[in-house]
Amino acid sequence: MTKLIRNAVKGMAMGIAEVIPGVSGGTIAFITGIYEQLLNSIKAFGPGLFTTFRESGIKGVAQAINAPFLMSLAVGMVFGIVIGVFGVSYLLENYPTLVWAFFFGLIIASAIYVGKQIDRWGIGEIVLLLIGTFVAFGITVLAPANGSTALPFVYLSGLIAISALILPGISGSFILLLMGMYSFIITDTLRPALRTLAPDKLLIMFVFALGCLTGLMTLSRVLSWTFKKYRNLTLAILTGFMLGSLNKIWPWRVPTEWLRDQAGAILLKEDGTPKKILMEQNVFP
Repeated sequence: MTKLIRNAVKGMAMGIAEVIPGVSGGTIAFITGIYEQLLNSIKAFGPGLFTTFRESGIKGVAQAINAPFLMSLAVGMVFGIVIGVFGVSYLLENYPTLVWAFFFGLIIASAIYVGKQIDRWGIGEIVLLLIGTFVAFGITVLAPANGSTALPFVYLSGLIAISALILPGISGSFILLLMGMYSFIITDTLRPALRTLAPDKLLIMFVFALGCLTGLMTLSRVLSWTFKKYRNLTLAILTGFMLGSLNKIWPWRVPTEWLRDQAGAILLKEDGTPKKILMEQNVFP
């Protein structure tokens, strides 16, 4: 029971992280020591579960996917998202610099912690560390693209955005912003789908969810394999991802671009403030 509670608390921390733009739940999973366990649990989902069910029934399936771990983590994440939406969102609106400073320090400490797991630093590890750093940094400075409502692109958006759950240092919501899909998926589709259950909106969410599922199944298998075969190299590039993401959560910045509607007008909240910041410029304290 104590172990399940600990996993639920870790899931809560992941849920809170997912609410914050630029902070990845995968980073929290790494810090709390459940990253590889999470990968293996997700990897267990696949056609092989049907064979397991025929041979061992529900009990065998639950054992194969590590159901107690996943369920406690999922419950914690739900609570974490609720806490994040109300608590962390309030803190970001009223004390943004302090919140970003906290997470900036957290990511630095996490990168040091993960880097220390590498027992041998060679040329390969250093090169992948630099590649991971530059790739993640490059993602943080890209300008938002124009999205598409075509279902294949919606599928691709889900496939790429779900990387937030798997890759430390990369935020799924930020990926959607870069692809120009954040407003379409979250504002124009998800909320109306939940309110009205409109068939066209539900179809878009189904395709998006299918992309997320494909991304989870694929990336979890790839990373699980690389951890077994090339653990040091994998840790090196993941450390780079975290270091490169620091540009996105620098505590001192000023907004330069906001979420706009199709006419180009800035979308506003009920209180008249911009609904979402798309781009910011880092400044000195």
